[in-house]
Amino acid sequence: MTTSLPRITESSFLTLHYRLSGPAGDIINTFNDKPATLSLGTGELSPDVERCLLGLEEGAHQTFALAEGAAFGPRNPEMVQWVAAKLLRQLGDPQQTYSVGDVVQFPTPDGQSSYAGAVQEIKTGAEGGAVLFDFNHPLAGHPVTFEVKVIGVL
Repeated sequence: MTTSLPRITESSFLTLHYRLSGPAGDIINTFNDKPATLSLGTGELSPDVERCLLGLEEGAHQTFALAEGAAFGPRNPEMVQWVAAKLLRQLGDPQQTYSVGDVVQFPTPDGQSSYAGAVQEIKTGAEGGAVLFDFNHPLAGHPVTFEVKVIGVL
């Protein structure tokens, strides 16, 4: 009698290695570090990435190509915004300096979570200046390669 390996379902708890990459390279890669643990259906991965996992058996190692914008949606130009340096000093460390390419965490209004923005441009001026942030996911609007090695399924 052969026993089948556990398969991933919509409510599985997983241990896995994974890599998400786009045209500029890896955004997340756990293959050279400790594996990730997560629960499907909780928003830890985008719905399209989760759909790739459904039905995979414990031990599976696969790579998926997701079309432009499929994994993290289209780029939204309204999510590129200037933030006054004065407000940045109020929200965080008043001595903080920013450089193009920095990723900065911001608290949500309720203080229960956070979101990130990538510095695109910095302006200095008489009123203290401002920083242009892109709050889009770094892979939004891009084709994505998703590689996964399923270690455990509960």
